[in-house]
Amino acid sequence: MLSTVKSMSLHGLDGYIVDVQVDVSAGMPSWEVVGLPDTSVKEAKERVRTAIRNSGYEFQSRKIVVNLAPADTKKEGSFFDLPIAIGILFNFEEIRKQNLNDTVIIGELSLDGRLNHINGILPICIEAKRLGIKRIILPEENAREASIVKEIEIIGAKTLKQVINFLNKKEKIVPKIEDIEDFFHRNNKYSLDFSEVKGQENIKRAIEVAAARWA
Repeated sequence: MLSTVKSMSLHGLDGYIVDVQVDVSAGMPSWEVVGLPDTSVKEAKERVRTAIRNSGYEFQSRKIVVNLAPADTKKEGSFFDLPIAIGILFNFEEIRKQNLNDTVIIGELSLDGRLNHINGILPICIEAKRLGIKRIILPEENAREASIVKEIEIIGAKTLKQVINFLNKKEKIVPKIEDIEDFFHRNNKYSLDFSEVKGQENIKRAIEVAAARWA
């Protein structure tokens, strides 16, 4: 059985869509990840398997193939743990089949099923909005930052099990809404400034010009 879950990754500072295609079939138990995954992506196998079991679900012995499309772009980081787990659980029929074409799922899993904070979520959300994505399911720790991007529903979850219950409509998660001005007001307080940086004049000048460009 084949299932596809939309996720995203970063190329530099630009986000792009990755289709996480998961095929589960009978045969000698095995697990392959293809689509130019780096080491951290390949290690998702153990994180996902253990997280599913520790979340209270049986991990069936099957032949599993995960393809990260487009296959000609190198995939880096732990962004794909959660979408891989969801794709597998679709095939195990722990999650009811549904249309998630306008939903992106992204997140790193701990072995106990908790979702960990990931980096680069803001450019990912900006690109997701541009591509017409309506909803992003991600770790709760990233929800506040992600909700700066308007006109997209941000669903922050603490655990894999919470995501499963949300998709099965057994649990409601209120979308995160953040006031942009309040966010930057609360996060724009620094105990250090450039007067404490010794030397590095060219770098400081470049940062000042960049900041002025976006002011």
